[in-house]
Amino acid sequence: MAIEKVFPMTVAGKEKLEQELEMLKTVKRKEVVERIKIARSFGDLSENSEYDSAKEEQAFVEGRITTLENMIRNAKIIQEDEVSKDAVSLGRTVTFVELPDGDEESYTIVGSAEADPFEGKISNDSPIAKSLMGKKVGDEVSVQTPGGEMSVRITSIK
Repeated sequence: MAIEKVFPMTVAGKEKLEQELEMLKTVKRKEVVERIKIARSFGDLSENSEYDSAKEEQAFVEGRITTLENMIRNAKIIQEDEVSKDAVSLGRTVTFVELPDGDEESYTIVGSAEADPFEGKISNDSPIAKSLMGKKVGDEVSVQTPGGEMSVRITSIK
C-alpha cells in the first residue's frame, strides 16, 4: 500500500476545504448533470460542443472532489501548542523586509492544501517558506525566488 501524503493545515483551512467539498457535492455536481442533460437534448453527441464542455467540467468537478476528500482525510491539524513561538514555523505569520532597503512583506506559513498567495498564505513547500523556516526575529536570510536571490531580515513572527 502506498504511503499517503499528509496535509498540514490549520483548523480554518480544513473548514474551508470542507465547505468547498460540500458545495461541489451538493451544488456544482447537480449543475453539471443538468448541463449534460440539456446538451444531450441537442442531438448528435459526436458534434456537440456543449456536451463535450459539460463532460469536461464534470471530470474536473469529480477530480476536485476526489482531491479534497484525500486532503481532508489526510489532514494534520496544526496545534497551537506544537508551533514554535519564537521561530518561523507552520501556522505563524512572518514579517520581513527586503535588504538593503526594500518593502516590508508579511506571509502566513501554511500547508500546501490551504496556500493562497493572494490572501498572504504561502505553502511551507514554497522557496520563501523553506528559507525562512526555523529562523528568528532579526535573522538575515537569503531567499531563492524565481526572480533570483534576495536577502531579507525577519522583523516579526506572530
